[in-house]
Amino acid sequence: MEWFTSSLLCLIFTWLFLQALYSFRNGSKSSDQSKLPPDPRRLPILGNLFDLGDKPHRSLAKLAQIHGPVMSLKLGSLFTVVVSSEATAKEILQKQDLNFCNRTIVDAVRASQHYEVALSWIPVSPLWRTLRKVCNTHIFSNQKLDGNRCLRRGKIQQLIANVRRCCLKGEAINIGQAAFDTTINLLSNTIFSMDLVDQSSSIAREFRETICGVMVEAGKPNLADYFPFLRKIDPQGVRHRMTVHFDKLLNLFGEMFDERLLSRKSKGSTPSNDILDTLLDIIEDGVDELNKTHVTHLLLVLFVAGTDTTSNTLEWAMAELIGNPQVLLKAKEELRQAIGKRNPVEE
Repeated sequence: MEWFTSSLLCLIFTWLFLQALYSFRNGSKSSDQSKLPPDPRRLPILGNLFDLGDKPHRSLAKLAQIHGPVMSLKLGSLFTVVVSSEATAKEILQKQDLNFCNRTIVDAVRASQHYEVALSWIPVSPLWRTLRKVCNTHIFSNQKLDGNRCLRRGKIQQLIANVRRCCLKGEAINIGQAAFDTTINLLSNTIFSMDLVDQSSSIAREFRETICGVMVEAGKPNLADYFPFLRKIDPQGVRHRMTVHFDKLLNLFGEMFDERLLSRKSKGSTPSNDILDTLLDIIEDGVDELNKTHVTHLLLVLFVAGTDTTSNTLEWAMAELIGNPQVLLKAKEELRQAIGKRNPVEE
C-alpha cells in the first residue's frame, strides 16, 4: 500500500511539473488571464496557496491592503477573484447577483450527490426556484415565524435556565455546546415536533457528532478542490468521509419522512402542523415537483447550516467579550436598557 501511495504521488508531482513547464514555455499569462485584477507573486504549481496561511481571512485582508480591494489569486490550478471593497461587493451580490450566484462546487459536497439537489449548491434553475419558493412561503414566511415564536421563547428560556443553574453550582459552561443543543432542538421541534438532542440519548449524541463531522470535513483544505484532476482518487478521503456523514443524516431524515407518511395515512391521526407536514402536503398536492429526495436534502441543508454556524458565532462572540472587558461592560449595559432587570428575553 505504501509503495502504491508513493508511486501515485510521484506521478502526480511529475504531471504538475510538466504542466508548470508547459505554462512557462508558453508565456506567463494567457489572454484571459491578462484581464484578471492585480495578483501577488505566486509559486509554480501551488500558486498562492501558501499565502492563505492558517487564518485566511486575515491573510486576505493583508493582501488586499497591498494589491487593492479587487485582486486575483491562483489557488493550485484555479483562478479566484477576491473582493474586499464594499462598493464592489454590493455590485456583485446585489446588482449582478444572477451572474455571480452560482457557486463553485467543492468536492466535499459531491458526496451522496448532494450538490445536484441541494438548494445551497444547485445553479439557478426551475428546481432552484421551486425550492426557494417553498422556503420563502412555507418555512421562513412571517406567518410561519410568528407561529413558532412561543417555541423559540421556550427553548431560549431552557438555555437561560441551564446557564443559571450552572452559575449557581459554580460549574463551567460549554457555551458552544449549549448553543448547539438549543439550536438543534429548536430546529427539530419546528420541523419534526420533537427534540433530537437529549443528554441521555445515544441517538442524539451520534446526530451531534455527525453534524460536527460534516462541518469538519467541509472546512478542511482539500487538494481535490485546487487540482480538479484529483477528484476521481479523492487523495485525502474527504469525500469518502463526507459520504458516510451525509448518508447517516439522509437516512435519519428519510426514516422520519416515511414514519410521518405512514402516520398520516392511519385512521384517527392528528396533523402536527410542522414543517414536515407542510412539505408532505406540497408533495401530495403535486403543485410543485418535489419528492422525498428533495425534502431530505433540504432538511440536511437546514440542519447543517442552522446549527454549527449559530453555535460557533455565539462562542466566538463570548470569547471576544471575555477578552475585551470594556466592551463586555458596554454590552451588559445595553442589555439592561433593552430588556430591563429580571425581565425575560424576548425577540
